[in-house]
Amino acid sequence: MPAHDLSIQLYTLREHIADDLKATLRRVAGIGYTQVEPYNFVARSDEYAQALAENQLSAPTAHAPLLSSDYDEVFVAAGKLGITTVIDPFIPAEQWQDAKSIRAIADKLNAAARLGGEYGIKVGYHNHDWEISSKINGATALEYLASLLDPDVALEVDTYWAAVGGADVLQLLESLAPRVVALHIKDGPKSKNHKEQVAVGSGSMPIDQIIGATSGLLHVVELDDFAGDIFQAVTQSRDYLVTERN
Repeated sequence: MPAHDLSIQLYTLREHIADDLKATLRRVAGIGYTQVEPYNFVARSDEYAQALAENQLSAPTAHAPLLSSDYDEVFVAAGKLGITTVIDPFIPAEQWQDAKSIRAIADKLNAAARLGGEYGIKVGYHNHDWEISSKINGATALEYLASLLDPDVALEVDTYWAAVGGADVLQLLESLAPRVVALHIKDGPKSKNHKEQVAVGSGSMPIDQIIGATSGLLHVVELDDFAGDIFQAVTQSRDYLVTERN
């Protein structure tokens, strides 16, 4: 994989970021990442802006609880950091169990996207497992959502949680294309136990097939948690994706 197609979700390093954001981003850049995906960046936008510039990092995508936030505030902060796609990372499982609730989510995402367009910023949504395991009219709730979204609303597919939810990941990606602009790439035994996640390439996910089917998209390394040295895991993940697969 070309290095410019790779990013890292900074939630992976949340404990280190809470202690020292600048030192953490310096270490991320030292590993070889050139792109990052910040989370909850609004409150620390000035600090992020400085740290990104100092380490020659870019942030094409970022996570923010957009639908429960002030849209303008989020988009202003995103613009400051050069973020071009803001992704809402979490809507609780109970809101994905019926068509009416999902239509309400779609309406909010569409409204956010219209305002985001005025700032030159795209809006997207990131799945967990419950948007996959819940079925509406024979399709996954995520696919049902996609059918209701305006054309310019993006999806970031978390391939691991899609697999946990029961999807054939490659079929799901084909179904959702071309709305998918980014993927979360993570590995492990496809369980709900975050601690069982491992460095990319050392678990049971079909990583090579996923990467092969999504050339040109942004691939974002993430571990929701890890039982060992997290920096070792993100280093091994990058090495596998950029070096060992080539």
